[in-house]
Amino acid sequence: MKSSLVFKVQRRLKSIDSSKIFQGIVIAVIIVSALLVGAKTHNLPEQAITFLAILDLGVTIFFVVEISIRFLACRQKSQFFKSGWNIFDTVIVIGSLIPAGGSGVLIARLLRVFRVLRLVSMVPELRLLINALIKAIPRMGYIALLMFVIFYIYAAIGSIVFHSINEVLWGDVSISMLTLFRVATFEDWTDVMYETMAVHPISWIYYITFIFLTAFIFLNMMVGTILDVMSEEHENFRAESHGESKEGGEPASRAQIEQLQSEIAELKAIIVNQSR
Repeated sequence: MKSSLVFKVQRRLKSIDSSKIFQGIVIAVIIVSALLVGAKTHNLPEQAITFLAILDLGVTIFFVVEISIRFLACRQKSQFFKSGWNIFDTVIVIGSLIPAGGSGVLIARLLRVFRVLRLVSMVPELRLLINALIKAIPRMGYIALLMFVIFYIYAAIGSIVFHSINEVLWGDVSISMLTLFRVATFEDWTDVMYETMAVHPISWIYYITFIFLTAFIFLNMMVGTILDVMSEEHENFRAESHGESKEGGEPASRAQIEQLQSEIAELKAIIVNQSR
């Protein structure tokens, strides 16, 4: 009987957590939390500050209730913390409970700023983008390493050739790399080029080849890598949404099958108890 009551409560909490209305309320509260962070940066009258403090307390309580519902709705509690997004939300909510007074005022205010990031965990499309970016990092690492090699070679050349022209921009390799970063981002790079062309007329070749390699080739390679990973993530998301498998034999989501098996076992237990 007790297991039957627990099962009913979990089903009720699960239906609340998965309902679009509840999800919409959570997103609205996150937006209100973001507006509260911005409002507190202005000079406000005392009454407004008091109202914002009460509203902030209400938002914090709502987040605690919401994460509690999600945790209690999970039938296998250990599975809850296997999700990185659940861990992220839990840390943000617990951090929001730090009092905003005393020595922890700065930490409390910073953690309340990060509550805005919960919007990412609540919207599936945003989670998809973040997951794609995280998975693309290893691939982009090799491109970034190659870019660093090119930056270093060009910085060494620039420091040797242009050192006497402008020591502020080309004093050593590290400063030259900062100058080249300015060139790669097109921040008044023509001023730097014309300054060296006044002494070395053909130095434009140095800048054009560097921009061609960094801005046109390597950055486009990074964009292509991200798009490739995003395409894979969209395909995986579509397959899991329709219960399809990528290999043809294995199910799209092993966790869904384990959850279904757990529900069947609980239903069997309920039937056995009622038959007695």
